[in-house]
Amino acid sequence: MPKPKVVLAFSGGLDTSYCVKYLSQDQGMDVYSVTVDTGGFSSEEISQIENRARELGVVEHITLDKTQEFYEHCIKYLVYGNILRNQNYPLSVSAERVFQAMAIARYAQEIQAEYIAHGSTGAGNDQVRFDLAFQILAPELTILTPIRDQQLSRQAEVEYLNKHNVAVEEKTTLYSVNQGLWGTSVGGKETLTSHQSLPEEAYPNSLKTQDPQDIRLGFEKGEFKTLNGVSFSHPVEAIRALQELSEPYAIGRDIHVGDTIVGIKGRVGFEAPAPLMIIKAHQLLEKHVLSKWQIHWKEQMANWYGMFLHEGKYLDPVMRNIESFLWDTQDVVNGEVFIKLAPYRFELLGIESPHDLMQSRFGSYGEMNKAWTGEDVKGFTKVSANPLHIYYSVNPLKAW
Repeated sequence: MPKPKVVLAFSGGLDTSYCVKYLSQDQGMDVYSVTVDTGGFSSEEISQIENRARELGVVEHITLDKTQEFYEHCIKYLVYGNILRNQNYPLSVSAERVFQAMAIARYAQEIQAEYIAHGSTGAGNDQVRFDLAFQILAPELTILTPIRDQQLSRQAEVEYLNKHNVAVEEKTTLYSVNQGLWGTSVGGKETLTSHQSLPEEAYPNSLKTQDPQDIRLGFEKGEFKTLNGVSFSHPVEAIRALQELSEPYAIGRDIHVGDTIVGIKGRVGFEAPAPLMIIKAHQLLEKHVLSKWQIHWKEQMANWYGMFLHEGKYLDPVMRNIESFLWDTQDVVNGEVFIKLAPYRFELLGIESPHDLMQSRFGSYGEMNKAWTGEDVKGFTKVSANPLHIYYSVNPLKAW
């Protein structure tokens, strides 16, 4: 009898290494491992992951590059919407999971697997993101989640792998690191508390320079296209160039605290210099070129978009509606944003844009008005006060 065929979402870390051994040794399955690259791996890291999978005994390993798809169908909308979860986290992990899940589901169907598996725990968000995508895209497949089902601790996983003569790096046991095009998340014993910060060595990049540097980010219809005047073939390359330029400053670090999909509070560290600079620069540019109500409604729509993406609901059709709205606001979001890089921080200096509404011939704020008179303002203010006059003519004004 042929062995049951299972496709495993594989990162090469502790959890997925355990899954390979458990599914093949204890469950007697043929394991086909898949790594979906959404822009976070170097060629050397891809090679290491592939070697790791083969050493663990998978039948076949495949790497799928979905970086361009991830940008075109997700990242650019995160930029259009200036989306930061709870005002600080650029959705570094949650943004990429659904694209990894979609690619894995397609591959599992192509090789006619009976099972599909992932290494998520039972206490995090990823279990929902993977399960939800798999249920919608490949409902005929049975989902296996060994770590979640057995409620394993990281130490228990290490002991199991050691028993099967599988070496585990010490850092792997201390921190869970997820690196992608849109930032790196870091979880460890400190993030399980409410007061401890991550140590320097937990982050992927350390401070290497003390010298400040001024840079320019160029946007065309809302997309990040140029860095210091240099154009790139695709925004993905511009993001990578900005990431490389900013890494020596160790900027873009923070700890995100928020509500998980399963209802508990969660805390995770992250390092995302390029995403944070791009979003903040784009937002500043929009303040200059968009109207008051465009900015207002973008904020409402973007907040919902980010929440749905965080909760794994990317496939909900309302997401395509919101994307259409965000895209439609970007025609005039053109120009350059000036930024100063310094150790552990960056500073937005200003913008230049042919659509800058501060260039208006109507007037300069606090200085000069050219399109109205003082009498116009007096009349406008008097009419604007009418609703309050009516209210307080009926209800007494409370002491203040």
